[in-house]
Amino acid sequence: MARTPTAAQVLGHVVLVTGKEEYLSARTVTSVREAVRAHDAEAELADSPASDLTLASLGEMSAPSLFSSIRCVVVRGLEDLPDESVDGLLAYCAAPAEDVALVLVHSGGQKGSGVLTKLRKLGPVTEVKSEEVRASEMPGFVSAEVASHGAKIDADAATFLVQAVGTDLRSLAAAADQLTHDFHGEPLTVEKVQRYFGGRAEAKSFTVADAAFAGRRAVALEELRWALDSGTSPVLVTSAMAASARSLARYLGASRGARDADLARDLGVPPWKVRTVRDQSRSWSTEGIAQAVRAVAVADADIKGQAHDASYTLERLVLTVAGLREAR
Repeated sequence: MARTPTAAQVLGHVVLVTGKEEYLSARTVTSVREAVRAHDAEAELADSPASDLTLASLGEMSAPSLFSSIRCVVVRGLEDLPDESVDGLLAYCAAPAEDVALVLVHSGGQKGSGVLTKLRKLGPVTEVKSEEVRASEMPGFVSAEVASHGAKIDADAATFLVQAVGTDLRSLAAAADQLTHDFHGEPLTVEKVQRYFGGRAEAKSFTVADAAFAGRRAVALEELRWALDSGTSPVLVTSAMAASARSLARYLGASRGARDADLARDLGVPPWKVRTVRDQSRSWSTEGIAQAVRAVAVADADIKGQAHDASYTLERLVLTVAGLREAR
């Protein structure tokens, strides 16, 4: 199904939304509602948890009102559908009312998978998957968002936007929307993205970690102070440091000659990050990484234990990590 469906695609049909990514699921539901309302501004909207669904209540929600025969019915939490309501829902979905758009939302997992299997076999049912987007797929998500607005973004610019904004899909979608409107009809480059989000990128905790593991002590300390002054949580910094240490450890233990795409999957990083990890690894040994992991664990415990001075704890961590790298 297209991101913005037409009324003909949803009325008289069932849209089955599955997956754990709540933002994507919510957007699919919104797009169906908008399609119905675009077709009939007076269309009725109904919303119900599946746990409350009975054949009678489904009939009430899908029945025409005095004001409009067009309806959009959303049933959430399909995994909680009572056993006694399964047959009735399947019977309806096999022959849905022509003037009703039914949306069934399943939040992922094995619960209720039997119902999903049966729904997928029905002709009027169209499934839209809301799978979780992995870190390595975030730049692709940004590119798709920009394309949905009729624009293009350079691969490096998409990567930079992820670095700047983070991996929250809602925030990335909003950033893509802002950029395409402010640079209407123009291709989005790193320079344009940096104009809006450069300051945020410099303050991110992963910037501190990258500088520390690269042995750039002064830069790491400067970025750390910038980040903390900008409101970055100390826990996020230790989290970024831990992630960098894990990536380096995995890289040092990986087989040589592996493709970047395979390495990215094994390291748990986006493809563009592989080069950074590779460059950093040249100055690290497995013993040094082990010491760095222990230093991060101590700092994280100190901070979560309400250390009197989180800034000092993090500065000490940055200096320790940078020193371990330089020592080799």
